[in-house]
Amino acid sequence: MNKTYIIAEAGVNHNGDLNRAKEMIRVAQKAGADAVKFQTFVTENLVSVEAPKATYQRKTTGKEETQYQMLKKLELSFNNFRELKTYADEVGIDFLSTPFDEDSIDFLNQLSMRFWKIPSGEITNKPYLVKISKTKRPIILSTGMSTMKEIEEALEIFKDYNREDIILLHCNTEYPTPYSDVNLGAMKTLKDKFNVLIGYSDHTKGIEVSIAAVALGAVVIEKHFTLDKGLPGPDHKASLEPSEFTKMINSIRNIEKAIGDGVKKPSESETKNITIARKSIVAKRDIKKGEILTEANLAVKRPGNGISPMKWFDVLGKIAIHDFEKDEMIEI
Repeated sequence: MNKTYIIAEAGVNHNGDLNRAKEMIRVAQKAGADAVKFQTFVTENLVSVEAPKATYQRKTTGKEETQYQMLKKLELSFNNFRELKTYADEVGIDFLSTPFDEDSIDFLNQLSMRFWKIPSGEITNKPYLVKISKTKRPIILSTGMSTMKEIEEALEIFKDYNREDIILLHCNTEYPTPYSDVNLGAMKTLKDKFNVLIGYSDHTKGIEVSIAAVALGAVVIEKHFTLDKGLPGPDHKASLEPSEFTKMINSIRNIEKAIGDGVKKPSESETKNITIARKSIVAKRDIKKGEILTEANLAVKRPGNGISPMKWFDVLGKIAIHDFEKDEMIEI
């Protein structure tokens, strides 16, 4: 049984508070996530001063401030992230953080993360992709907002640096994503076209889409979580609270068990029910020794530990070898 790698996306839901970020690490580990992921950026390098917010950000944080002002309040220092990496190691969960600028790539590369998680917005950022490629660390790439051509161009950059350790995450970058825009079938399209492992970065409100993605072959699930959906900030309302996140993980683990090995055969648990649920050939009425066995004196009834009804036409026409009482299993 393959185990789905589940990333608890803390993102910026710490609201710039180091202690809250540490609490999120504890919560993610307790919920059963494999990794907790943050977002590392230097606001000045990420966004211009007057850049507008996305529509969903204006809805969740108001229209007055710019994107720069919003992000500046959510920024943690590189030293903060060093502390979070150490804390995650102590708690026993993988630490990840997505870099949003080249200085952040240089910094995070020092923290010995298992792999890079590249966000959808950087898939057309060639200098960024080249810099990531040169680190020789495995890559998980989100593909929200992307065309197949854009994905192919990003993968070509990775190939130029002999990078083949890539997992593509299907994604939609609306927060929250309408169910009608999820398009989970695109995971198979990505897998078939690019011959890579696939996963899903989930921005829907509930947990069912992530569970369905696992059933369809996702090897990685990334999902935003928060300590409290009522907190101020751009992503809290589209995130899961701890109890919901735990429920999602438990459901995914159940689905993994349910997928099985694909071999169709009686399972261990159901074998005991075979004789109870199946049927045998029995006497429909009392039958005397020497009578011919016909449809008039034979029936098919439970249990199934006698002659199988699949032998029905082999039994018809035989001679009763002894007396049979009604409902007694036939012998020939």
